[in-house]
Amino acid sequence: MQILNIKAVTVGFGPKPLFQNINLQVNTGECLALVGRNGVGKSTLMKIISGEPIQDSGAVQFSNNSTVAMLAQTVPLALNGNVYDVIATGLEKIGDLLREYQAILQKLNTDTSDHLLAQQSALIQKIDACDGWSFDQKIQTIISKLNLDGTQPVNDLSGGLKRRVLLARALVNDPDILLLDEPTNHLDMESVIWLESFLKNYKKTIILITHDREFMSTLATRIIEIDYQNLFSWPGNYTHYCKLKDELILAQEREQALFDKQLSDEEAWIRQGVKARRTRNEGRVRRLEAMRKEKSAQFKQQGKSKIQIQTDTKSGKIVFNLDTISFSYPNKKIVDHFSTIIARGDRVGIVGQNGSGKSTLIKLLLNELVATSGTITRGTNLEIAYFDQYRLELDPTQTVIDNVALGRERITIDGKDKHIISYLQDFLFSPERARVKVSLLSGGERNRLLLAKLFSKPANVIIMDEPTNDLDIETVELLEEKLTDFPGTLLIVSHDRSFLNNVVTQLWVMEKNGQIQEYVGGNFDWGKLLPQQSMPLIVEKNRTENTAKNPTQKISQSEKRELNSLPKKITAVENEIASLQQAMLNTDFYQQSKEKISAHHQKLSEAENQLEKYYSRWQELEDKT
Repeated sequence: MQILNIKAVTVGFGPKPLFQNINLQVNTGECLALVGRNGVGKSTLMKIISGEPIQDSGAVQFSNNSTVAMLAQTVPLALNGNVYDVIATGLEKIGDLLREYQAILQKLNTDTSDHLLAQQSALIQKIDACDGWSFDQKIQTIISKLNLDGTQPVNDLSGGLKRRVLLARALVNDPDILLLDEPTNHLDMESVIWLESFLKNYKKTIILITHDREFMSTLATRIIEIDYQNLFSWPGNYTHYCKLKDELILAQEREQALFDKQLSDEEAWIRQGVKARRTRNEGRVRRLEAMRKEKSAQFKQQGKSKIQIQTDTKSGKIVFNLDTISFSYPNKKIVDHFSTIIARGDRVGIVGQNGSGKSTLIKLLLNELVATSGTITRGTNLEIAYFDQYRLELDPTQTVIDNVALGRERITIDGKDKHIISYLQDFLFSPERARVKVSLLSGGERNRLLLAKLFSKPANVIIMDEPTNDLDIETVELLEEKLTDFPGTLLIVSHDRSFLNNVVTQLWVMEKNGQIQEYVGGNFDWGKLLPQQSMPLIVEKNRTENTAKNPTQKISQSEKRELNSLPKKITAVENEIASLQQAMLNTDFYQQSKEKISAHHQKLSEAENQLEKYYSRWQELEDKT
């Protein structure tokens, strides 16, 4: 049964329309994945479906009483209430009752007056009448699975955690149409696999945008490709789409070869002698003009990214030798007596839960942190290119050109002299866009710029921390191809399973208590490799009274006080990190001395390390309760 009908919709931004008279019909139970390059209008189409009146003309029609929920890519500036409250807003009236009930429970911790108890009793009856407790349990389950704290104020959370809360809000009410814009961003792999399983069993309609190809291949029943201001529908999942698209490209290449031959023949004919021009067929001339216009249009189409990785002289045979290294924060082991050798040409993927220490391990290898015990011996002739997940390598006050060129007009790539504008065009920056300040770029553009900067220097070791975030699939696949051909050593932190399957040949899985498991091979069985670690659970409170203390709990009174204090400490550090990162966006930040800039970066790194300690300690104490 049809649930959504988009009819003759046109959207114009600037001189060219984004969409021109598009049509789309969606049936109940379908899972549509929107694909296309950054900037073609995927998020805009999703906003139109969500009800935003963006279109210049056309109509968006739903079947009777259809409900729609959306996870947007951008996070609203103000989200009032704690995590539980914001998620409950997705339930409308039932959510209001549950939020009011939770608020009364909080008050009853310090006030047990008859008035409050009467309010609680009345609310229980109302919630019973609408079967609201099942929704409360659903909220608690989603909070647990997404590794959230239901009592924490949402405005105090980082951007990534806020997106998790908004994802939970979109999921909680079982909408008829669920719109998800990059739902796997900021999730660790375990959470991605849980979300994938949840959505696979979701019987209603899903429309999603994602760069995670395995996620898309598992869930999508139809691919909607956005290109040239129009929509193209492809049956089946992403894997099937790739097969059909390859077949189409081969057919188009054959047609293009025939077209080029015909154009060449017509050009030769039009250049014939005076006698031929006197007698030429006017229809044939019109046909030639049409072919010239078509050829011109082909040249105006947006080009493909042309990532090239500069290789340096070979490193030594041993790149990193880790001899029984350990690293700990107070009360938390990150690495515990880990020994391994990374040889030249090794390709290592690093996975684990958020907070397990993946970025810390990278910093140990880069000598930004020192192991608590054990030794890390670095090989000879190492030229390391490091892709930072926080994108701190970019100066937001400078232009795209300045960030890469560093005052040069020309750069040398693999021994060939190239103008900086030409080099940036390989990363899909037009000459106009190359002169824009970094602070005005989208997330995808920043990632492409960081790749351009990274690969403008020779390297024989590449270390990347979440490189696929915000990249479109075409750029991810091209990056994959270039990394596969790279003859040096790779270490990659990523939650993108397809990317890791295609690029790395061994895996480090970071587990609890600092253990690191090593696996060799490819096409990894993620369900078996990832540890089934318990996430912090939010225990359902008793409806009528506070739950009695369990005398068998292992946690001590001092640890309880410490556990209760951690949310405030985490919030304070997250606010400090946000403030430090915001300061780096100010126009005068990089006008300071190098010493002040370096000290600022050091302070940010220390705050991030402290946050990781707090989360680790929180997990440790939760496991005792």
